[in-house]
Amino acid sequence: MKLPIYLDYSATTPVDPLVVKKMLKFLTIDGIFGNSASRSHKFGWEAEEAVNIARSQISNLINCDIREIIFTSGATESNNLAIKGSAIFYKKKGSHIITSSTEHKSVLDSCRYLEEIGYKVTYIKPKSNGIISIKQIQKKLKKNTILVSIMHINNETGVAQNIKKIGNLCFKKKIIFHVDATQSIGKVPFNISKYKIDLMSFSSHKMYGPKGIGCLYVKRKPRVRLSCQIHGGGHERGLRSGTLPVHQIVGMGEACRIAKKVIKKENEKMIYLRNLLWNGIKNIEEVYLNSDLVKGAPHILNVSFNYVEGESLIMSLKELAISSGSACTSSSLEPSYVLKSMGIKDELAHSSIRFSIGRFTTEKNINYAVKLIHNSLKKLRHLSPLWEMFKSGVNLDNVIWNHK
Repeated sequence: MKLPIYLDYSATTPVDPLVVKKMLKFLTIDGIFGNSASRSHKFGWEAEEAVNIARSQISNLINCDIREIIFTSGATESNNLAIKGSAIFYKKKGSHIITSSTEHKSVLDSCRYLEEIGYKVTYIKPKSNGIISIKQIQKKLKKNTILVSIMHINNETGVAQNIKKIGNLCFKKKIIFHVDATQSIGKVPFNISKYKIDLMSFSSHKMYGPKGIGCLYVKRKPRVRLSCQIHGGGHERGLRSGTLPVHQIVGMGEACRIAKKVIKKENEKMIYLRNLLWNGIKNIEEVYLNSDLVKGAPHILNVSFNYVEGESLIMSLKELAISSGSACTSSSLEPSYVLKSMGIKDELAHSSIRFSIGRFTTEKNINYAVKLIHNSLKKLRHLSPLWEMFKSGVNLDNVIWNHK
């Protein structure tokens, strides 16, 4: 078995070998390397055809019109374009936005930017299970609310929001609904025609495609208008200028084609492996589940190991490639803002680990991980004075610590 075992598929996925093979045909002088915007020669025509095929494969995965797919550099740019672009275009209609405190940083930071230029943003805290209820959103709606942005599957916990109900509410109130579906598309079956979604962000490298390419779904009927954030040659119907990276687009298209073919079977496999992992560690003392095994994502398992510092546990599990949360916040030593928003106390948030499994994870990998976690926890807790106090019956919540 190859070590370390990769269990960080929510951060990124390896590119599928079939995707790489396809992309290689679009790079060199012997391949299709033309600029898809070049309309005067064969090189450009071939590149444009390849882009159109990929756009069709992507739209086929989520069941939308090919004209509703706008290429970006990834989900971060898609979130920026969706939130800033719609807020700026509809400024005359209103300046209030609703989102949740557990969104990805690219959503939260886009909202904070808008606050700096005069918009008002309401950040809804989820319930202890990570869910934003429809009532919570209803209570925060104002006459000048123009946008609601709620992610589908949370990137740290795997908790899934009820985007169907939220979408229906926004549609009824004529408010634009944006969904960050970065952890959903390519991982769980998704038919956008079943939802009242106006804008949806997703990325290639979360579903075995290359990094540096993503999409923003922009609904055509009724049409959603956006102010572009990158100006230039007017590519992508004027919404996102810049020469299209044909090889990356082809790679994303191929990744979507493969996902469409294997998604149901892969879903079953991920649920089995995730449950195998949880069942292998759930009986360890002072272990807490931060994910939803019934309605949540099949590929994410977030667990807190009390009386063990998360980074120490990660260091002791060097044979596992795991993370304490989102890759985009991994440089911070602060406890996860997502878990804290769910009401989880700092100590438990600090001791949390996100395991995310994927296409190339095996049963043997999970069994090895379970054994390693048991051994590492035993060693770390043996050295932990907090664990000793807990086992002696001391209620650590009542201890007043002297930090001088």
